[in-house]
Amino acid sequence: MPDRDTQQASYPAVQMVFGAIADWVNHYRESTGLRGAFGRCDAAEVAQIAKDLKIPTSELRVLAAKGPGAAAGLYQMLRALKVDEAALTQKEPAVMRDLQRLCATCGNKQQCAHELDVGTAAKNFHAFCPNAYTLETLLKPDAKPASDIKDYIRG
Repeated sequence: MPDRDTQQASYPAVQMVFGAIADWVNHYRESTGLRGAFGRCDAAEVAQIAKDLKIPTSELRVLAAKGPGAAAGLYQMLRALKVDEAALTQKEPAVMRDLQRLCATCGNKQQCAHELDVGTAAKNFHAFCPNAYTLETLLKPDAKPASDIKDYIRG
């Protein structure tokens, strides 16, 4: 009788199916956990969180349902554009929150990921990114005093 390692190696399709099921279960647990967190809050608490973040309650719920990694592409895009995320967050927290919000709700994530993977995002982001206007503004030297622009752009 073959040992366990031999059996697993001979059924890669089964392993792939089990892997897909495990990924789905983990995704389900993560998404219901986020909704569950709001489920334990009363309406006033959720409204206060939204007010603190300066966004509508309905948008807060949409963002929470997207999960914690929903704006991951933004950080890659900032690196591709040579924008210093830490400096931007420190000096312009409202701008950074808006960039995160738009990225989290973006419908062009596949194109963005592809452009980032092949190294063309910095050249083409204006064609697909909902943050294009803000990012272009950050990249324009005349948009900010010369002393501030160097705080965001890495040489």
